[in-house]
Amino acid sequence: MNTGELNGQYEVISPWAEVDPVPLRGISPRLTELPDKKIGIFRNFKPAAEEIAVTIEGMLKERFPAAEISWYHSNGPNVLETETEHKAEFEDWVKGIDAAVTVIGD
Repeated sequence: MNTGELNGQYEVISPWAEVDPVPLRGISPRLTELPDKKIGIFRNFKPAAEEIAVTIEGMLKERFPAAEISWYHSNGPNVLETETEHKAEFEDWVKGIDAAVTVIGD
């Protein structure tokens, strides 16, 4: 197409990329109870995230004293933890919890 001429023709480009289809799957079933469960707290790197996570942990322990709390701290900004050098550690943490709370310190 000659862009120097104004002849009323336009090149149309699709904004959709070609991707491999990923089969859909439902979300995990919700837990009916939290006592005696292992609850993970995933927090990001932002400064406020730790204070928020500490408060959430306190509230969970108050409400569910028998629940075990496990933390995971993400150090990298704007990247999936599974795309970092900590992928194996993160996947092991996920396998060991029954539920997760995500804390973003914005």
